Amino acid sequence: MEASLERRLAAEVVGTAILVLFGAGSVVAALRMGGGKLEYPGLGMVAIAFALAIAIAIYAFGTTSGAHINPAVTISLAATGRFPWGEVPAYVGAQLVGGALGAALIVAAFGGEAVDLGTGGTRLADDITYVQGIVTEGLATFLLVTAIMALAVDRRAPAGWAGFMIGLAVAAAILASGPLTGGSLNPARTFGPMLVTAIGGGDASWGDLPAYVIGPLLGGLLAAFTYDAIVRPRAFEEVAPAPLGDGEGRAETAVQPRTAGAHGGDGGDVAGQVPSERRSEHG
Repeated sequence: MEASLERRLAAEVVGTAILVLFGAGSVVAALRMGGGKLEYPGLGMVAIAFALAIAIAIYAFGTTSGAHINPAVTISLAATGRFPWGEVPAYVGAQLVGGALGAALIVAAFGGEAVDLGTGGTRLADDITYVQGIVTEGLATFLLVTAIMALAVDRRAPAGWAGFMIGLAVAAAILASGPLTGGSLNPARTFGPMLVTAIGGGDASWGDLPAYVIGPLLGGLLAAFTYDAIVRPRAFEEVAPAPLGDGEGRAETAVQPRTAGAHGGDGGDVAGQVPSERRSEHG
């Protein structure tokens, strides 16, 4: 289960590229089919595309890098002591590269039309305020990170469901937040199409980018700490993690006395101090 940092970063690049290529790519496809308009039924198809792309990325790369594929997920896990802060810049950098790569592949498939359509990027709706955009993205990311904590980080979760249910959590968040912000939940997902659109000479809404950074980061952090405060038990079991989806290998536990966890609180549930790349993943 141990992978070198280079392999883990490669997994984050490819996983994030898959998310953007088929997620944001579905936005371009829906706009193309709708004559430049994205109605709510089309948004539903986009949500499904994101759900499936994220699930595949998690099942493919979860056992290598943890399939964070989202800076908000990486930072939330680091803040709760489940991922080393020293590797956060490398992971976030890999995710941003993956987002740009995925957006570039959208243009490779659809041509210049993709740039004209914003490369599947996100922007704040004209009728909402900047603060509303931050709140919307924060609430949507809260749902995502709660799903990750419950299904990928918490060792008591049923095996094999993480990718599928996390993908559905993203779909639900997009259906609720899409009309307001496009439902990004992920700074890398917004940055990649925005960068490629700017390079291609399209209209890139760089002024909206901070909302897609601040909102997901705040929502992810709130979700991770809320989950720990409510769900994490006072005594925890350290376990040698099994590959994602393997219902076996969760034995050999050793109950530990109440002690301080890696993030300074009670050492609770879940992966304890097991590195998150072996037990958790995104979206």
